[in-house]
Amino acid sequence: MSQKNKTGPVAGHLGGRMLSLDVFRGITIAGMILVNNPGTWSAVYPPLKHAEWHGWTPTDLIFPFFLFIVGVAITLAFARRMEAGGSKRDLYWKIFRRTAIIFALGLFINGFPYFDLAKIRIPGVLQRIAVCYFFASLVFLWTGWRGQAIAAAALLVAYWALMMLVPVPGYGAGDLSQQGNLAAYIDRALLAGHTYTPVYDPEGILSTLPAIATTLFGVLAGHWLRADRSPFEKAVGLFAFGMIGVVLGWVWNWWFPINKPLWTSSYVLFTGGLALQFLAFCYWLIDIKGYRKWSKPFVIFGVNALAVFVLSAILGRLMTLWRIPRADGSMGNLKTFIYDHLFASWAQPVNASLMFAIFYVLFWLGVMAILYRKRIIIKV
Repeated sequence: MSQKNKTGPVAGHLGGRMLSLDVFRGITIAGMILVNNPGTWSAVYPPLKHAEWHGWTPTDLIFPFFLFIVGVAITLAFARRMEAGGSKRDLYWKIFRRTAIIFALGLFINGFPYFDLAKIRIPGVLQRIAVCYFFASLVFLWTGWRGQAIAAAALLVAYWALMMLVPVPGYGAGDLSQQGNLAAYIDRALLAGHTYTPVYDPEGILSTLPAIATTLFGVLAGHWLRADRSPFEKAVGLFAFGMIGVVLGWVWNWWFPINKPLWTSSYVLFTGGLALQFLAFCYWLIDIKGYRKWSKPFVIFGVNALAVFVLSAILGRLMTLWRIPRADGSMGNLKTFIYDHLFASWAQPVNASLMFAIFYVLFWLGVMAILYRKRIIIKV
């Protein structure tokens, strides 16, 4: 996504899109598929698991990176549409329509295949993406970059104040345990029976506020990429701003710990800073230096990120439902059959589990490559 060559689009890339952003998105979605689909959850390398509570692992970077990318794309795509003569009314319709479709897809994945409305989880990854896209888009249309920066900062400070100063019945104020924090209390009160766990939901209601700030950081990065500066200055600026975010997040972590399930303000700054730096690296390597051959698999994922996420989640669920008898007479499923016969029969459990995940990523790379060769981009 680009406009007037200000973001360094690569000639011949689909629709004049910004190649480095598609690569960043593709790396992120490939990582998401990898960590969501081990051969067995009982044998996973620690970096490929989420931190149990406070702290972070590489896996905890994936979702905020994706929301950051959503924000960058908002700025680049909306600015291009408005400069081409599009109206805000058309953009509002696009925002409402896209939000509704993405949210509905998230509910579909959560309920598939039984759709038990009495127990269906209401929050989720796609639901959070939809809500963050919606509010970040409106903030983009209603304000300039200064207003967007103020909105992001206000969300982070307000969330910190709510989590640390508002007392929770039975726990008091400032309790950041799984049961005692304000976000979990609100989820239990408003979404009882419809959350990821009975205690809390990692994509719950209150913690979506700072997630909107993550998306706004991407919106601000998009403004920087559109600025009238040299490509090298843009890359250096992204990296420098990223370093500031990492440092501020790490310092705030002393009082408000980095925590993905709570999406704490320190987590937003820390992961947002790393996202800025990773975007700077991709932009420098691909759009400035022109090193592109290695990136094709990630471009293939990046241009159809939503499609591959939804389809891989559905197939992953189906594989666990297709019952297949094991040699010992017990019942397994298609996933365990593939895992047992192709990987676990000769490799150590953690290696076999990782190889299954890699196999699953490569399978979907092949499927998406067919769409890419036909220049098919599935949009909502």
